[in-house]
Amino acid sequence: MNPINPRFLSSMYRKEPIPSFLVTIGLVNAIIGGLNDRTGLFSLGLATVGGAILGRWRMQQKPTAQIQPKSQIYLSAASSDSVPTLKTPKRKRSI
Repeated sequence: MNPINPRFLSSMYRKEPIPSFLVTIGLVNAIIGGLNDRTGLFSLGLATVGGAILGRWRMQQKPTAQIQPKSQIYLSAASSDSVPTLKTPKRKRSI
């Protein structure tokens, strides 16, 4: 059985595509660096994963202020339901 649910992965990539991409790159670098005894690549991979997780955590910690725009009322409540007619002067057309 697959230890990581494919639905979980696909929903995570949809919600946070950039941090998920950075985590994937970092994990690949860490695995390659760890298997080939390349400490520089291994540490770069771990730093990339840590930075992506830290960045995602900081984005979630920011309070997002939802500013509700005030609705503008153009007509008063006492105005009639019919639309007023426009009175424009008729222009003479010159030929």
